[in-house]
Amino acid sequence: MSSGRPRHRGGRHGNSRHGDGGERRPPEPKPEPAADDTPVTAMFRGFASQLDSKHDLYERLVKKSRDVTIESKRIIFMLHRVTSEEQDRQVLEEAAGRFRQLEGGTLRQIAEELAGHDPYLYLRAISPGLQEYIEALSFYHYLLNDRVISCAEVQQRLTYPGGSAEPASGAEPSTTAGEPPPPAETAPGEGEVGDPLRLPLPYHEYVLGLADLTGELMRRCISSVSSGQLEECWRLCALLRTIHEGFVNIGNTGPREITRKLATLRQSLTKVENACYQLKVRGEEIPRHMLADVFSAADDYGAHDDYAAD
Repeated sequence: MSSGRPRHRGGRHGNSRHGDGGERRPPEPKPEPAADDTPVTAMFRGFASQLDSKHDLYERLVKKSRDVTIESKRIIFMLHRVTSEEQDRQVLEEAAGRFRQLEGGTLRQIAEELAGHDPYLYLRAISPGLQEYIEALSFYHYLLNDRVISCAEVQQRLTYPGGSAEPASGAEPSTTAGEPPPPAETAPGEGEVGDPLRLPLPYHEYVLGLADLTGELMRRCISSVSSGQLEECWRLCALLRTIHEGFVNIGNTGPREITRKLATLRQSLTKVENACYQLKVRGEEIPRHMLADVFSAADDYGAHDDYAAD
């Protein structure tokens, strides 16, 4: 039976929600913001300023590299118009002037931007432009001197005397095959008084630019057949075989892009070898003005076989 006294459930009347005595706890004080003049804040502001300047320099170099790529491609397209000796002289002179403008303009600006900086930190920004420039310059040098330009010669063209508005090789390139004087032995750290301004050219960038040259030599081979310069095909085939042998000897020790470019090099060499084969076997029974069409049909057939094999 019930005793008659009311029962009180815990938590409703007996337990206080606000603790003993029903008093509220005072709010915790908010942390004061850090002062702007502390050494740590100043240090991180310096870091932010350095990162911003580095990113701005990187973007400027990317834009200038695009300008170098565009102008180099235009020079390559112009050099493919060479068909006769009179036209050769005119086109090569125009190409020499455009190279001087490119080397004394955008490429020099890139060298000035990199002065005092580690060039390898910004190599990815200028690598496409450098490779396209080397491709155009090596193609021009082959048409001019019938040989491949060396890395030292390219580096000499990208070395600028202090206070000069033109590159070290601003004069008209010589038509002789003589070797130019070696470039100045200076470190990439430009900015010292008396040292020439220099755009550093890593050797692997030169090698990758030569890999792109093989495509232009292949197009030159096909166009030389249509113009009646049949001996040019044999010289280009021998040159491409020499370049291919050099790239094969590099193996896995080269840059990572070498594998992709080596596959393209092999395709170009195969097309030139097929052209020489057709020229040797069927050259006497096919008129010269029809040889280019025969080579194009053979290339299309080979491309179809490669697609079927894949």
